[in-house]
Amino acid sequence: MRETDALGNGPIIPIHPLTAPATATGAGAMPLPAATPLPGGTAATDARGRPLADLRISVTDRCNFRCTYCMPRATFGRHHRFLAHEALLSFEEITRVAAASMRLGVRKLRLTGGEPLLRKDIERLIAQLASLRTLDGRPPELTLTTNGVLLTRKAQALKDAGLTRITVSLDALDPATFKRMSDSEVSVNEVLDGIDAAQRVGLAPLKVNMVVQKGVNDGEIIPMARHFRGTGIELRFIEFMDVGETNRWDLSQVLPSSDVRDRLHAHWPLNPQEADRAADTAQRWAYRDGAGHVGFISSVTQAFCGDCTRLRLSTDGRLYTCLFATQGHDVRSLLRTPEVSDDELTARLAALWGQRSDRYSELRSQADAPRSTAGAPRVEMSYIGG
Repeated sequence: MRETDALGNGPIIPIHPLTAPATATGAGAMPLPAATPLPGGTAATDARGRPLADLRISVTDRCNFRCTYCMPRATFGRHHRFLAHEALLSFEEITRVAAASMRLGVRKLRLTGGEPLLRKDIERLIAQLASLRTLDGRPPELTLTTNGVLLTRKAQALKDAGLTRITVSLDALDPATFKRMSDSEVSVNEVLDGIDAAQRVGLAPLKVNMVVQKGVNDGEIIPMARHFRGTGIELRFIEFMDVGETNRWDLSQVLPSSDVRDRLHAHWPLNPQEADRAADTAQRWAYRDGAGHVGFISSVTQAFCGDCTRLRLSTDGRLYTCLFATQGHDVRSLLRTPEVSDDELTARLAALWGQRSDRYSELRSQADAPRSTAGAPRVEMSYIGG
């Protein structure tokens, strides 16, 4: 059965030109590099020796929020041209890319957006991805990032389909601050109800991501921590990042993770924790009183490019080797060319990863936050996920 688009408007039609808006995609798409021989069962590494271990999959560029740091309404308003339904990768195409990436060492698949729960029948994609296996024969760690609004009705179906765990984005508990940052009419209680539903069905460990902007929502740091302490939910604080071109990023609005940690430590003493993996984006700290953990994602003040193992797949079939990329590589045309075998697709992905040398966040700290490493607009976060 061929998948319908996010709005249920009919079958996806094979096309080749990549048609996403330029404001979303950066400077355009390039072809994947030519295939290079790779022994079967061999994990891929890039030009800096970093393995390919994570694939982040954006399943829609649409969202029911207009968060000011991600999809500001001034750009993503009533007249913004989202992807046409025929441009979206089908679930079968997404699964094929995921399978190829797992033959190269990927162990973790994360579904993102936009808001991924807006994608029609997302549970079917989750079931397909859950059936895949890593190089050592294990199912992938299968996760999803959401704003939580649809979780109350979706949580059980997501769990039943094979989703491992979930991350919810929530920037404030105060209703006025939440409304200002999300630029929506949604009540913060709807998100909290969704978090409760996810925890109730066993989508754990559950994490909550809070993007902190100085002078905007930093007054919510302590209330958010107080709310989630002792619940088994890990709250993670994310530095406001210069992703894309439309969020009017300003270094003066970045509250360093060290400052956030100091505020928390003054209320509830913290102890640092060892990372589970070198590639983990968050530094974890534990409350000394045993009330759980908090995390800090500090890509502005403490770049972690050296351990980055993430490849990103856009909704319409471009592969990006960095969150701050200016160009993606076209994989959709390969997927819709009958002559391209799974082996060739895997080899082309290996060649792309093998030439990767991205380290934007490290360069940013050396060059006074350049808007682009190549003089071209960068891809928007809503197009490839965080």
